[in-house]
Amino acid sequence: MRFLLVVPPLAGHVAPLRGVASVLSARGHEVAWCGPCPELSTLVSGPVFPAGDSGPFSLALRPPELRGFAALKYLWESYLVPLADAMVPGVASAVRSFAPDVVVADQQAMAGALVAARCGLPWATSASTSTELADPLGSLPKIASWVGRLQAGLRARHGVLLGDLRFSPHLVLAFTTRALAGDSRLAVPVSYVGPALPAASGEWSPVDDRPLVVVTLGTSNASAGARFLAESVDALAGMPSVQGLVVDPSGGLVSENVSLARRIPQVAVFSQASVVVCHGGHNTVCEALSAGVPLVVAPIRDDQSMLAQQVTAAGAGVRIRFDRAKAADIRKAIESAEAFRPGAAKIRESFEAAGGAEEAATHLEALG
Repeated sequence: MRFLLVVPPLAGHVAPLRGVASVLSARGHEVAWCGPCPELSTLVSGPVFPAGDSGPFSLALRPPELRGFAALKYLWESYLVPLADAMVPGVASAVRSFAPDVVVADQQAMAGALVAARCGLPWATSASTSTELADPLGSLPKIASWVGRLQAGLRARHGVLLGDLRFSPHLVLAFTTRALAGDSRLAVPVSYVGPALPAASGEWSPVDDRPLVVVTLGTSNASAGARFLAESVDALAGMPSVQGLVVDPSGGLVSENVSLARRIPQVAVFSQASVVVCHGGHNTVCEALSAGVPLVVAPIRDDQSMLAQQVTAAGAGVRIRFDRAKAADIRKAIESAEAFRPGAAKIRESFEAAGGAEEAATHLEALG
């Protein structure tokens, strides 16, 4: 079979499908990628069909101060919808050239859904984050209606009449588990396959045998996260019983008592961690919980608040205010995290049982 994976130029959205692509290829299928270049070519291996220019479509261009509805408005009006419009010609060309049996479209690459629906191809949604499964706008009817109108205009421009482009009527691959995300509220088939995580790569050795506390806000929040990271350094410097590691992509922090790094091999480091402090990015949350590590979550925007809610509801961590937390607040949250280790262990067990990339590949094979 031939599978075309349509993705945005975002590492966090590409990451789960890399493992699935590897499994499909190992089973003898042909796999190709489609998305904005040159960014996509740096994120994947294998054939790539370009669909638009990744230059104008970077969430790093979003003003860091945007929160709440302002951030959502920017996401839809200045990113998701323009990205879909720009990608459609390239996706259509890829479908003509590659002739896939199945299209897999990330939720933020709606061009894949548009072209697959227009061509009558079976397609699956890749839900790289679980928040849409809970219908986060269900209690906000005016905002939900506004999103619906944006989608209606997008469908009309590209000749697709019906359907929510974020949810395939054939299959939604949810890279999470019910233990963390809860039951889906969608009227479409959802398969909870668990996270498709990469194997641990890179080497990292702890400074000593004290419990390791890692602080990371991902690679795309450097400017927005400067204050929080500085407070985290201060918090860890006042905790001599632990060794602190703060990921500082900008390289601007200085500390004699806390280890600093611009990047880390996350899976390898988390496997040795005692607590992870993070922004609530889906991949970071899943990588920590896959190691059974309790979390301190300080959500910044987008889906991160919902993920923080899922973590706390599962008893796998504690939530703090990103914009207000001081060193003392962060230190208190880290000290309380041990109580959430049993909850984190339960999520780890659910991940192990879900099947990950192998299970996702099996569901995709059934669509062909």
